[in-house]
Amino acid sequence: MTRVLDSYFQIGQRGSTVGQEVRGGVVTFLTMSYIIVLNPLILGYIPDSEGAFLGGGSGDGSNLPAIAAGTALVAGLLTILMGSVANFPLALATGLGLNAFVAVAIASQSTWADAMGLVVLEGIAILILVLTGFRTAVFHAVPGQLKVAISVGIGLFIALIGFVDAGFVSRIPDAAGTSVPVQLGQTGQLSGWPVLVFAFGLLLLIALWVRKVRGAILLAILGTTIVAVVVDAILDLGRRGADNPGGWALSVPHLDGFVDVPDFGTLGEFSLFGAFESIGVIAALLLIFSLMLADFFDTMGTMTAIGAEAGLNDEEGIPPHTERILVVDSIAAIAGGAAGVSSNTSYVESASGVGEGARTGLASIVTGLLFLLATFFTPLVRMIPSEAAVPALVLVGFLMMQQVTEIAWSDVEIAIPAFLTIVLMPFTYSISVGIGAGFLAFLLIKVVLGKTREIHPLMAVVGLLFVVYFAIDPLTDWLT
Repeated sequence: MTRVLDSYFQIGQRGSTVGQEVRGGVVTFLTMSYIIVLNPLILGYIPDSEGAFLGGGSGDGSNLPAIAAGTALVAGLLTILMGSVANFPLALATGLGLNAFVAVAIASQSTWADAMGLVVLEGIAILILVLTGFRTAVFHAVPGQLKVAISVGIGLFIALIGFVDAGFVSRIPDAAGTSVPVQLGQTGQLSGWPVLVFAFGLLLLIALWVRKVRGAILLAILGTTIVAVVVDAILDLGRRGADNPGGWALSVPHLDGFVDVPDFGTLGEFSLFGAFESIGVIAALLLIFSLMLADFFDTMGTMTAIGAEAGLNDEEGIPPHTERILVVDSIAAIAGGAAGVSSNTSYVESASGVGEGARTGLASIVTGLLFLLATFFTPLVRMIPSEAAVPALVLVGFLMMQQVTEIAWSDVEIAIPAFLTIVLMPFTYSISVGIGAGFLAFLLIKVVLGKTREIHPLMAVVGLLFVVYFAIDPLTDWLT
């Protein structure tokens, strides 16, 4: 069996082992399993234009189990598809940011079925761009050092995600009367047991990592979860909120049982062209464009970063089986909409599995199987608090940051675009914004210096698309 796996996934050829792949797949799942809890919270409490809730809920939370089950099901199936077809250590699930956009910007002015229909159409459009070669061609047209900058920016971005999700860094409330946007802890100081649990987990992970302990990330997550369970059993902290700033960020680490019967009530709840009637053709097309551009470049950046961290990219920064990766990612967008849980996309948290040693699609298959099991064992998944999982993101952010030395910082023609790409990802909490700013700066500098012949035609096309992307709100107001 081991020989068959090694032959199909090229495990030995990529310098890995079956054990590494299994550990990497488990770590990736533990790092991103929060989406099973978070996606229902984002989608489940927002009524559509008719006052209905996704999954048939009445607003009292009765719709959340169906969204959770659908989220885990689609993530599991598409991650397995990624591993088996593309042989790449990349997991997929409902895209954060995309789901909030679907809920707030689309469902609020249409029905949930109409909103999911637009997600399906966006996925079909992306798939067509892949099959015609356009998406792959754009990826090849990006200068190599900008690809490196994308990886570094994503490293800083996921490190910030880790600190924010743990409550180590938080946004200062608007009422505080200060121009400083973020702060240490919830009050400018570290306070609360969950933050202490995160700090313990991060220090434990660093200690295990520098000692080169096999399975360091997995051991740190499991060990920190045990500590969190003990802390909550003694103190009963509850979930963090305005009236409970010292609570757990998302999942409360106590066991409510082992098995739940999954409810797949959101599957098939979409109307392909309903939004064109409810909000108009132009508005619907602009919303599809916004979804498509974000999805298009988020995935490009993510797979570049994962491939670079795993040492799989070629000399031009291109991951192996690029077109297959992009096809599966496009199908994931379609599947997420068709299942009523929003667009699915590639997850940068896959880097945590790569940090554990994952180099092939076998790790993705392990992650996908765990997502499928999670449809039945959601109580066990909910027991792992984000404070125990996100130290892995901070460490992986460091590992990805090490690539920054590959950028020629003395050459302003590439250094300025690279800088904007890197800093704007964490500063705007968006991969696409960082990529767009870097691309536009690159094009501007070439034009100003009279070096337009050095601009690849596809880079110019993408630059124009990003101009539209950044100006989408005034364009929408003007056209509608």
